[in-house]
Amino acid sequence: MYDYISGNIAELTPTNLILDNNGIGYQIIISLQTYSKLEGIKDNAKVFVYHLVKEDLEALYGFADKNERAIFTQLISVSGIGPNTACIMLSSLSVDEIKTAILSGDVNKIKSVKGIGLKTAQRTILELKDKIGKASTDASELLKTNPNSEIIEEAKSALILLGFNKSNVEKVISKVLKEDKNCKLEDLIKRSLKLL
Repeated sequence: MYDYISGNIAELTPTNLILDNNGIGYQIIISLQTYSKLEGIKDNAKVFVYHLVKEDLEALYGFADKNERAIFTQLISVSGIGPNTACIMLSSLSVDEIKTAILSGDVNKIKSVKGIGLKTAQRTILELKDKIGKASTDASELLKTNPNSEIIEEAKSALILLGFNKSNVEKVISKVLKEDKNCKLEDLIKRSLKLL
């Protein structure tokens, strides 16, 4: 299994890229998210890959970061969502939008993606809600990316899923953050629960 390929970008389109690594050109299928992050980079590009091997097909799917690849692999684990549909989803919605839609049970947001029907949207939420919820509570992982806004959103989603009122959740979270700006996700949720 390949983790990433680094090299120079020989060609870049909104759906594909050719990455030259020591004279070998890797054709990699990408989403619009990855395209916009790689646009303007010519040399020393690093693309995280998912290597798909089937009887009649072998393909590389590329991502600008590990978060996008992680959501891609979760999406293709859902019956009815293949790699190309997952790429369309990642081209239509950001990783955060997909996670938020799944955690909040927003069927219409997922259904708005071309090729996703009502049943597939419902199945996606049902099958991935726990997986994404579990992954998003890993505070150390969240702190690697934009700490404040992501932690606040994850905490809000978790507390709303527990049945608390959105406006109350927002008030309590801001109160906890006033006391401790560097509060980690787990602590933020625990302290908010005590005040709710």
